[in-house]
Amino acid sequence: MVGRQGIAGLSHRSVAAEADVPLGSTTYHFATLDDLLVAALRQAEEGFAKAVATRGGLTDPHTDLATELAGLMGEWLAGDRTGVELEYELYLAALRRPALRPVAAEWAEELAALLSHHTDPLTARALVALMDGICLQVLLTDTPYDEDYAREVLARVIPPGPSARPCPKRPRQGPPGSDA
Repeated sequence: MVGRQGIAGLSHRSVAAEADVPLGSTTYHFATLDDLLVAALRQAEEGFAKAVATRGGLTDPHTDLATELAGLMGEWLAGDRTGVELEYELYLAALRRPALRPVAAEWAEELAALLSHHTDPLTARALVALMDGICLQVLLTDTPYDEDYAREVLARVIPPGPSARPCPKRPRQGPPGSDA
């Protein structure tokens, strides 16, 4: 429902109507609008997680990481565009809705942890940020996804050779301006 009407169209009443259940059913399971948004974001995030699991290349330690990530983004962006747009709409809604921030952060942290099996943690976080940027540009400019471009840019961030292996853990540093 949020995919069709956006976050502005989300209410207990609209969800109850969509699900064809009494209004009390939605308010029983989701006490607040933020609870509904958290559930919607978790469901939307499953789309990318499913794409990662289906491809399976990130579990292979010998995979060409730039090629795998570029292909993964290509598959995801070629799929249900409404789902991709919804995920980013909910992801960015966390800017104004603090209840969504932990859920939005989970996605980035889980992907960075998975990428840390192929490179150091700092590079893994940079790759997640770069992937987000590429996807947002495709969605916002309505330009076709260019897998060759994505592969080239990702490869520029990934250290070559043996140094691409995980380095000793450093204290976690969050994005600029955060307390992490």
